[in-house]
Amino acid sequence: MNLPLAPALDLDMPCPDPCPEMAERLLGKAAVYLPEESLAKIRRAYQLGALAHQGQTRKSGEPYITHPIAVAEILVEQRLDGDALCAAILHDALEDTTLPRTFIADTFGESVAEMVEGVTKLDKIQFNNRQEADAESFRKMMLAMSRDIRVILIKLADRLHNMRTLESKSAESRRRIALETLEIYAPIAQRLGINVVKAELQNLGFKALYPLRYKVLAKHLANQPVLRREAMATIEAQLAQRIAVENLPFRLVSRVKGPWSVYSKMREERKKFNEVMDVFGFRIVVKKVTQCYQALGAVHSLMKPLEGRFRDFIAIPKANGYQSLHTLLFSPLGSPVEVQIRTEEMDVVAERGIAAHWVYKNRGAASSNAQARAQTWVNGLVSSDEFSLPSLEFLENVKIDLFPDEVYIFTPKGEILSLPKNATPLDFAYAVHTDVGNHAVASRVDRRLVPLRTKLSSGQTVEIITAPSANPSPQWLESVVTSKARTSIRHFLKRIEHEDAVNLGHRMLDRALEHLETSLDNVSAAQLQQYLAENRYPRLEVLLADIALGNRMPDQVARALQPNQQSLLGSGSAGPSHHEEIQINGSERGVLTFSTCCYPIPGDDIMGFLTAGKGVVVHRMDCPNVNEYKKRPERWVPITWDRRVEGDFRVELRFETENKPGALAKVAAAVAECNSNIDSVNYKERDARISVMVFCIEVKDRKHLADIIRRTRRLSVVYSVERV
Repeated sequence: MNLPLAPALDLDMPCPDPCPEMAERLLGKAAVYLPEESLAKIRRAYQLGALAHQGQTRKSGEPYITHPIAVAEILVEQRLDGDALCAAILHDALEDTTLPRTFIADTFGESVAEMVEGVTKLDKIQFNNRQEADAESFRKMMLAMSRDIRVILIKLADRLHNMRTLESKSAESRRRIALETLEIYAPIAQRLGINVVKAELQNLGFKALYPLRYKVLAKHLANQPVLRREAMATIEAQLAQRIAVENLPFRLVSRVKGPWSVYSKMREERKKFNEVMDVFGFRIVVKKVTQCYQALGAVHSLMKPLEGRFRDFIAIPKANGYQSLHTLLFSPLGSPVEVQIRTEEMDVVAERGIAAHWVYKNRGAASSNAQARAQTWVNGLVSSDEFSLPSLEFLENVKIDLFPDEVYIFTPKGEILSLPKNATPLDFAYAVHTDVGNHAVASRVDRRLVPLRTKLSSGQTVEIITAPSANPSPQWLESVVTSKARTSIRHFLKRIEHEDAVNLGHRMLDRALEHLETSLDNVSAAQLQQYLAENRYPRLEVLLADIALGNRMPDQVARALQPNQQSLLGSGSAGPSHHEEIQINGSERGVLTFSTCCYPIPGDDIMGFLTAGKGVVVHRMDCPNVNEYKKRPERWVPITWDRRVEGDFRVELRFETENKPGALAKVAAAVAECNSNIDSVNYKERDARISVMVFCIEVKDRKHLADIIRRTRRLSVVYSVERV
């Protein structure tokens, strides 16, 4: 919310009291669990916030300070400490007032100042668009969150109150804020286990984004048939009676799915409202973990469970620390009923997530584990920041990582790793360690060799086979779902591309300097530094990479570095000699592009043409375009194939075949038998007798291509085969 800044603060002014009732209610709730010293700080924060925001109002017309107080009230319900409540009251002060950060730090401590700063948007910096600004502000908040987890709790409370008071905004703003809430903040609340906040954010976001759909669903949920409600009451009584027989102290709670939860299920499973069976459910809360399993046995003796629908989140907690037993039962309704069983402490953690840390501070380990898991997740997200991702890409990575569903995978040593749904062995490898992922070559799942792109299921044991020479490939990006794996692969590929560009640029510059009877090693350091400074290059490797990418001509750079030397190549020279050719092995894909006009493959006579931004484009010497390129000798790069060539290369083959059913299949099968992958097939001509089609296939070299041509020529349906 962009507000006009309040007038310059006179901190000696008498403090206003614009909302005494709200302030007293907040202090009354805080007094239940906080000492008087903390209450005094909260009171002072209210006075300072009211003074800083004096004269500012919300869109609704209320004094602006009512919003920070409401945010603090949400947090006091989660029993956060006094510093967090002070930061909540002052969370907009740096952004919308002239209150200096130093005054907050001096008055309330550095911890409060850091939290306020972490929630503050980056409105003072100019960005290209709103999306980029929001993404960068989000990154800043996540970095602050990695230092103090309370930052995100304040932000979630801030977002929750804004959603509660969204009516005063324009329709466009409501839709934008609601979409952001559903895509980012509600999933974050879920990821941190704060289900009570998550559920309200989802329903409020749903109401703002799709008001008519929300209204219809809310009405249907409120007007459930009387018979179903009576049946649910009967089931509740039966459950209570059966558990009581076990002499277990328990608390039984019935629940109804919220509108957003029902809508999501209807959309994902393409069901009508009447087809969503588990709208109703029950939660059984007991004292001890052993009693959870005892209650489970009692429940299963009353109603039969659905096969394969039992989940033990106590033995294997979710990534956010959530623990509970889930079972789906056949009921007299004729539809399944879900029952959740957990302890009192698990129930608090399930509802409040990391906020339970402050409820159960100094008690038990469940809440501390939840906070530790949350901190690990946040630190993992922020670690991707070290690769200097653009803000929008960072935000996208966070969105990708906010998966509601997880699979639980065992390491060979029996340790458990939690991964998003649809994760692959590659995701597992990078979750273990970045080096394991970078050098992965194969995987064993339950002792069977499977491809690295195989989707994993809960309970599987995964082992990664590595090799020192193995490296990630660009295709891996299509097989991973975690942000850590994706970021690590991209970082490695960029680094390799940069190294390849530097190496190729070095060879190209050396070849150009050979024409001047010198080399890069013989160029004086002073001359080199002068050239780099004049052309604004911070380092030599940046210049070399620029040469490889075609942004600088190597001959021009060579002449600038050795201005007094004369080229050995006269105007009548036919071209460079063989020893001057640069050898390529096909792995320099970041700086080499293989042209699609002639599809060069290993064994062909080739040449390179420097194109700005693309680097060296490789052509066959018999390519029709080569004569045109030779008119620009300054961009001609003499290259040849290395003895050892890596990878597969595309090539096009033109087939004339008999036009009858099965001809295409026979040709494709013959190509496949030669261990070649078919990229595409296009029909060029087709009449009653002959079909002309062009196959784009992958081969290793000219010998491999010759084998394919010989094999397909033998087919009875093939009249002719030729390379395009």
